[in-house]
Amino acid sequence: MANKSADRIRVGVVGGGLAGATLANALVVHAHLDIQVFEAAPRFSERGAAIGLSINAQKALRQIIPSAGDLLARAGAVNMNSNRTMLGSGPAAGTFLFDIAANVEPEVVIHRASLLRELLAPLPQEILHANKTLATIERDGEEGVKVAFQDGTIEYFDAIIGADGVFGIVRNHVLQEATEECAASPAGYWDSRNLVPLEKAKKVLGEKYFEIDYKWSWIGDGAFILHDVLENRSLVQVIISAVETDPPKNRKRPLTKQFLNQTLRGWLDGPIAEGAIELMLDQDDPQGYSQWEHKLTKTYANGHVCIAGDAAHATTPWQGSGAGLAVEDAMVLGTLFRKVTSSKDIPAAFKAYDQVRKPRCQRVIDSSREIARIFCGRNPEISLDPDKLREVIRPRWDFIHELDMEAHKEEAIRLFMGSL
Repeated sequence: MANKSADRIRVGVVGGGLAGATLANALVVHAHLDIQVFEAAPRFSERGAAIGLSINAQKALRQIIPSAGDLLARAGAVNMNSNRTMLGSGPAAGTFLFDIAANVEPEVVIHRASLLRELLAPLPQEILHANKTLATIERDGEEGVKVAFQDGTIEYFDAIIGADGVFGIVRNHVLQEATEECAASPAGYWDSRNLVPLEKAKKVLGEKYFEIDYKWSWIGDGAFILHDVLENRSLVQVIISAVETDPPKNRKRPLTKQFLNQTLRGWLDGPIAEGAIELMLDQDDPQGYSQWEHKLTKTYANGHVCIAGDAAHATTPWQGSGAGLAVEDAMVLGTLFRKVTSSKDIPAAFKAYDQVRKPRCQRVIDSSREIARIFCGRNPEISLDPDKLREVIRPRWDFIHELDMEAHKEEAIRLFMGSL
């Protein structure tokens, strides 16, 4: 299963979700690498509804896959003319606040499963291994890694990249004694999502919200509501998020009309909450899931092992950047591995990756946490004052959208070459 060729560098990717599949695309183009992707689930799949890919994520994806526009189209991506932000609760409910990114290349909204399908499609089937749950990972001499799976198989690689999610095993190996200190923790919010047919959403929420393809974000007291279209305008995603003071141990809670009415009690006289509640409950066993984040990660790399995507920098979804950061990770790692000529180069490549990616990702994590406070009216200096919200929120996306991809890659290469 692993590379048997002595003249190729063996790279194992643990995790076959969006981060792992994007990473595989970034690496498989290099002929001197032998890439193998391992997914714990019985098949490669993505849980959840939709994600947004903003301009930075799309630029990074085009660096990896030049035909990314066609890939996104096949996956049913819908261009958002803007992220239209409204006030959802209180006496000013229904007030227009601002549009985000109306003057740049539009964000696209895409179903997670459809995007994964298209990312997997160009990869050779023989490198994709489902039902492979990682059991242990350890060094193999000075320049290798030994991984064992729960099915009893053992594989040897020159490098391992963990893309196995917020609670992934590879993260523990990278952090070693700092694992507990850097463990994921509740962010203080929960969210729930549902997909409904477009025509039903129009009927329940109102036709006016679907005349133009906006991502509608509703800010209010203790909660947040979002709705947007996807799957070639056939479906609408509805999200309700709210403050969570008592995170359940199993990270989810059942949603009932009584619970949602109580959560959104300050919203019910406004234009959106009742319809959003109706659509959220239009599914079997609706659940609210706790948001978890990595408030601190001391390093993304340890020798011949590194972590990427949520395994490295799980963030709350308030700035819609989790998937985009994973794509950027893949772009940087793909750039670095183009320069890796032997197993001895790998620690330097991973060190450069850590140096260039960690500051940006940590900034997004911290910024997203503060956006949550603002969106839910929990920043006492801003509260739900429309003028203050307009002043404070819009600039907080600039550093995310304006990343210079070429400069970012060049910095990674500079750091890598300086470490050799």
